[in-house]
Amino acid sequence: MSLQVGADKEQKLIDKIKSLFKNIGGVKDAVMPMDDGGKSKGYLFIEFETPAQAKAAITAIDNYKFDKNHTLSGNAFDDIEGFTNVTETYVAPPTEPYVEKPHLRSWLKDEYARDQWVVMKGDDTGIYWNNKGEMPDLVHSRPKWSDMYVSWSPKGSYLTTFHKQGVVLWGGPEFEKIVRFAHVNVKLIDFSPDEKYLVTWSHEPILMPNGEHHHVIVWDILSGRQLRSFPVAGAAMKAPESKEKGPGATVKIDWPMFKWSHDSKYIARMTPGAEGAISVYETPGMGLLDKKSIKIENLKSFEWSPTENILSYWTPEPEVGNIPARVTLIKLPSREIVRTKNLFNVVNVNFHWQSNGKYLLARVEKAASKISRTHNLEIFRMREKDIPVDVVELKATENLTNAFWEPNGDRFALIALEGTVKINVHFYEMNSAGSVVATAASKKKEGGSAAVAANVGGAKLLKSLERKGINQVIWSPKGRIAVLAGVRAFQGDIEFWDADDMTMLAAGEHYTCTDVEWDPTGRYLVSSVSWWRIQQDPGFILWSCVGTQLTKQSVPQFKQILWRPRPATPLTLEEQKAIKKNFKEYSKEYDVVDAKETSKIDKAVLEKRRALWNDWVSYRRRCYEDWTREAELRGEIIGYDREDDARQAVKEIEEFVDEVIEETEEIIGDASDDD
Repeated sequence: MSLQVGADKEQKLIDKIKSLFKNIGGVKDAVMPMDDGGKSKGYLFIEFETPAQAKAAITAIDNYKFDKNHTLSGNAFDDIEGFTNVTETYVAPPTEPYVEKPHLRSWLKDEYARDQWVVMKGDDTGIYWNNKGEMPDLVHSRPKWSDMYVSWSPKGSYLTTFHKQGVVLWGGPEFEKIVRFAHVNVKLIDFSPDEKYLVTWSHEPILMPNGEHHHVIVWDILSGRQLRSFPVAGAAMKAPESKEKGPGATVKIDWPMFKWSHDSKYIARMTPGAEGAISVYETPGMGLLDKKSIKIENLKSFEWSPTENILSYWTPEPEVGNIPARVTLIKLPSREIVRTKNLFNVVNVNFHWQSNGKYLLARVEKAASKISRTHNLEIFRMREKDIPVDVVELKATENLTNAFWEPNGDRFALIALEGTVKINVHFYEMNSAGSVVATAASKKKEGGSAAVAANVGGAKLLKSLERKGINQVIWSPKGRIAVLAGVRAFQGDIEFWDADDMTMLAAGEHYTCTDVEWDPTGRYLVSSVSWWRIQQDPGFILWSCVGTQLTKQSVPQFKQILWRPRPATPLTLEEQKAIKKNFKEYSKEYDVVDAKETSKIDKAVLEKRRALWNDWVSYRRRCYEDWTREAELRGEIIGYDREDDARQAVKEIEEFVDEVIEETEEIIGDASDDD
């Protein structure tokens, strides 16, 4: 829509637009052409003092949202002049030579189906092939590749490095530079699920023409174009209460501030508080959905479903009025509310979506008194009619700290703190729809424990464990295997559990472990000690999926190790089932490869040992020959040959050895005894 005004508002509009450049300065003149009817033609000419100021003004004003109905566009006058001087004769543009782009998923063609990881150590960053228990193969490395840390995109297509001037995405077999995003001192990033868009955040704001300070930018990865920038509310960058003040104070960022829908069609941000709202933007235009935010009074938090465009959010009980706290599910773009659940005495709610969106687990913290808290779970069955909600009650003395869903499964694990040192780990499995369940009260009546009933609210308790040194449960990407680990503040205990029969497969330790991560196939697990957190004995350990330690590497100044993610398999469920059914047939091929590799390794080790032995024999022979050859020289220098004295000093000693061949003892009686 063209921005047109009459002569009475001409100067007001000019002054308003000129004010957008107050932080750039240098505006010499502004002229707004008018038509014969006394209205502006919808464009304006602005002259600046220097070309640099004009260039900065174009960058700032282009695609700037002036109001809800108008977006400004900026062009240099030379460009406009060029458009007016276009000849009427068509001239075909020159054909650009085809330049083949790097294959961003070339690593998936590895004949041994190996996975890659990236390692930062000291100033060096390298990508390696995992070779099980053997030394990894180097793919590519560079010194000082990143000024901070590195990060993979969700499907593994890009490696991100961080620099003072911005971030760079690398890809292809040789890790070529794909695109660069100029955003000074970026500290945090977030990719869209389909890798089409990137969100960057920097603590150093970008000053906009209207005087706003923007910290967040949304980029289009393919073109490298900035789609939109956003200011950050003060509450989102509030320093935690501490004694630290001033520039050195720690600032806690709630990241990601903008959350992507599963299909990357929408990106949403939250405005908390009494005037709360969820603002949902459509890609790629980044316009507000339906041109208005979703108003939600006293909004606390929200999350997207991982498979549908459904938002979950919760609001607390207001201080005035008899209104309960509420968990709400809303579908977009229709804004239809598909489910609500009222809650009472709520202090906090955390959302945990199951990976395929089948369940939503709401971890609810309630106020039992002014100082005590209780916890329970509200589990929404998203695939069933009317979305029924199951309730799991926990022991009143347990403080629930986290919940972990099995990927694509019906099981989940809970970690709860009881008292000050006792840590409990509970494994649950969701019952099938419509199954008869027992309540906590009935279990207590039957003599069972009311702490965690064996079958409460549609979730069956599989096993409860008491573990002092555990604060994380890391499920295998393929499910079934769960790793219990104590990281960072704990000692580094690691346990491998089979959730099918709830048996412990293996237990180990990686002292002062800071990070634990599964590879994307669920075959291997890496535990590591980062030099950024602990300077003592940094490095990593590679484990098999059943807890066998394959290799341990101590690496000076080891900082980071990250598995390269894989995209979702293109195989259908039927094809995957067929492969599992014939797994033994497929495994024979890889067993042969493994045997050959093992044979090569054994042969290489043997050859290395033989070479070392031959070197030693050759060295000893050379030393003896040199000693013999220099015998006369030693005699001249010393005056005699000490070996002759040694030979003369030799005395022959005869040694006699008595050896008892057989010994017999016989007692002869006295003659008087016969009488």
